Amino acid sequence: MWDNSTADTGSCFRWPNATEEPPAAISSPWFSAAFGAAGLGSNLLALGVLASSSRKRHSRSRSSFLVFLCGLVVTDFLGLLVTVSIVVPYHFVRFDWCRLDPGCRLCRFMGLAMVFFGQCPLLLGAAMAGERFAGITRPFSRSAGLSKRRAWTLVGAVWAAGFLLGLLPLLGLGHYTLQYPGSWCFLTLVHDAGDVAFNLLFALLGLVCVGLSFLLNTVSVVTLCRVYHDAEAAQRRRDSEVEMMVQLVGIMVIASACWLPLLILIVQTSLRSPPPGLSPPQIPRGTEELLLIYLRVATWNQILDPWVYILFRRAVLRRIYPSFRPRPSIVSLYPAINPSLRRKFTQESVLQ
Repeated sequence: MWDNSTADTGSCFRWPNATEEPPAAISSPWFSAAFGAAGLGSNLLALGVLASSSRKRHSRSRSSFLVFLCGLVVTDFLGLLVTVSIVVPYHFVRFDWCRLDPGCRLCRFMGLAMVFFGQCPLLLGAAMAGERFAGITRPFSRSAGLSKRRAWTLVGAVWAAGFLLGLLPLLGLGHYTLQYPGSWCFLTLVHDAGDVAFNLLFALLGLVCVGLSFLLNTVSVVTLCRVYHDAEAAQRRRDSEVEMMVQLVGIMVIASACWLPLLILIVQTSLRSPPPGLSPPQIPRGTEELLLIYLRVATWNQILDPWVYILFRRAVLRRIYPSFRPRPSIVSLYPAINPSLRRKFTQESVLQ
């Protein structure tokens, strides 16, 4: 258990190194400002492109996929907006957290935001992979894919799950504490039982999402490859499945590259024996520096996600790869399907 031996500070301050002056080399205000501006601008551009695309008529599968993309971009934008609004002023003003936030309300809010906006993109990636897996491998098991309303309901459920996860330290499972170099708050890599449980829950849930996305996307891509290399399959022509899978695989690769180092560090530190000579609230400086580095790598996910949709649309892909043109769709895998259902899906494809 933690020993809150100072009555005038909250439990989010880990002493004695909670307020020491950080090296300027890792806390440049201009780096943080430029990083935040690039991320916010990228997400605003993606939202504009999504808004323009949503006005066009699409099949239900494409419409639901756009809903998931919109939810992902909104999540990334709000996550950057919240964190930049706290981190950038800190680097310019260097305010004293102990004086500004003695009750730890701001720190706990930021910690909740970091967990929520960090976990939700991984959960949304897994949900998108599951929706595309069902749409590609079992296209006739549903009438025509998720409706927009159901897709938004699923996005809302993901947000609710991420929020409930972020609430756990406020309910007593773990702590949100000020992290090195003193500009941000996050979960705490100490060996208190509650912190270890929450850290493992956060990290393992993220790893499960990444692994599930990889598995489902791999099966979906293999299924699409079977279709697009079947010379006899030519019932109808549609390339939206390829566009969606290219975007989804891009999102998965970026999320994996950005988040796996941080998630693995959290698991390793939580399961490793604590080093000798440190009081319970303290973390080895080497671990603090790695946590900062991997957190910065993870935040690149919020900048790169919108560019997956901006760059990997059919209009752009056709300019880069002119032979990218409509091909037989996944319906070709099911030649014995009921003719009425086939006509229904063919009419749907005309909307593309």
